[in-house]
Amino acid sequence: MEKLNKKENNTCPIAGSINIFGGKWKSEILYYINLGPRRFNELRRLIPEVTQRMLTQQLRELQRDGIINRKQYMEIPPKVVYSMTNLGNSLIPIFNQLEKWSALNMSKVEQSRSKYDKNNN
Repeated sequence: MEKLNKKENNTCPIAGSINIFGGKWKSEILYYINLGPRRFNELRRLIPEVTQRMLTQQLRELQRDGIINRKQYMEIPPKVVYSMTNLGNSLIPIFNQLEKWSALNMSKVEQSRSKYDKNNN
């Protein structure tokens, strides 16, 4: 990462990007949409812990940021399908790297948490 000049804006240069997919459910939503276009209720079934309101909010934020498309089909009953945009697809290599990092390091993180909790309780 580039060292900041003290006179420059002190905002973290990666904060904006992390905020795009950093919502509580966004990574899971993107994981499933990346596997293929998904309907709203399909996402609800795949992520049962998310509320309807929160799923709607997170989908709207991802759509607003240009990460996913929302396509509504004029049929009865109405059909809405979410899919990745080109911009959203550009995140996939980053997610793949995060997945590799997790596979290599999550056991170390869990050990550290356990040690910390043991010493601080």
